Amino acid sequence: MSHRTAAVSSTTRPGVLRVLHVEDAEVDHQLACAHLQRAGYTLHARRVETEAELLHALAHAQWDVVLCDYNLPNFSGLRALELLRHSGSALPVVLLSGQIGEEMAVTAMRDGASDYILKSNLARLAPAVGNAIEASRERQARRRADAELAASRQRLAELAQHLQGSIELERAAIAREIHDDVGGSLTAVKYDLAWISRHTLTPEVQHRVATAIETLDHAIGASQRIMHNLRPAILEQGLVPALQWMASRFERRTGVSCQCRTSHETMQLPSGVPLVAYRFAQEALTNISKHAQATRVVVDLSLSGGVLSLEVSDNGRGLTDDDLAKARSFGLRGLHQRASTVGGWIDISSSPAGTTVLLSVPLRDAKAHAHDPQPAIDREHDPSGWGDL
Repeated sequence: MSHRTAAVSSTTRPGVLRVLHVEDAEVDHQLACAHLQRAGYTLHARRVETEAELLHALAHAQWDVVLCDYNLPNFSGLRALELLRHSGSALPVVLLSGQIGEEMAVTAMRDGASDYILKSNLARLAPAVGNAIEASRERQARRRADAELAASRQRLAELAQHLQGSIELERAAIAREIHDDVGGSLTAVKYDLAWISRHTLTPEVQHRVATAIETLDHAIGASQRIMHNLRPAILEQGLVPALQWMASRFERRTGVSCQCRTSHETMQLPSGVPLVAYRFAQEALTNISKHAQATRVVVDLSLSGGVLSLEVSDNGRGLTDDDLAKARSFGLRGLHQRASTVGGWIDISSSPAGTTVLLSVPLRDAKAHAHDPQPAIDREHDPSGWGDL
């Protein structure tokens, strides 16, 4: 067989083996080929001696395995491994040597060699080549699977981010419709009732009007609460006032002590970050009110080293492994996904003494990720003015 026989196809047929052999001795090359043929392989082999020949062969043909003499006059097995690694090739490499020390063998395996064979024991060559090729194919299959999984996760994250943005846009649109239609109508009705109350002297009518105005005030208050939940207009005043308002509102509603602490009275944050932080605190406080059985909550906002940190901690019963593993634990998953939209992440620590949920957002990364799906709030649509007479 000619030692310059080229590879014939890009697909290995059963029993066909494409071998690139880095070897300076023709007799050693023929001996290795004979052992592989004796094992049942139909061989297509090529012998090269220099770096240039190796690189040319890698660029112009496809191979199943590289056999490489450990020591050549102007070349070495370790250098061949380095060239293969830099070329991005995933070919398995089996080193052949007349003599190789244990330290050298360990170095070669660490640098990517699949196996090493002594030339005095070529009976091991065919099984070693078969194992090396199979292991290489398994590694490539895992890499492809990992790459596909990573791409799938990226697509899922992009979809979740898109959905989150769409949700916020829809919330803003609904809030605006409530303000323009429902809020405007309720305010107009309240004006009419007030006019009737001023222009009637009948006690029964005045009583009915007063009752209607009271009911209307409840409806206006409900509309304002819905507006604030759908689109937190208070964020116009800044994240710090918004969190302080949320903490005081939580304390009034639940009776649980809620303290809000901050390292800065005002913060200049990239677009999108205040909304993410606000929704994070909102979801964390909602979970506490539903599940924690806490008597004290602390909301801690800090900005240090270019990282915004928002920590919500309680002294409740804590989270169990079962709580975190629930199939429908979408609240915590939603926190993670929302944080990722601005390049942040969530850390959760829990014990029987309480739970701490921490949002961290590197502001430099947040600028690259930030998108504010919430349209600017027009001052004339401020819901706090509804029903003022």
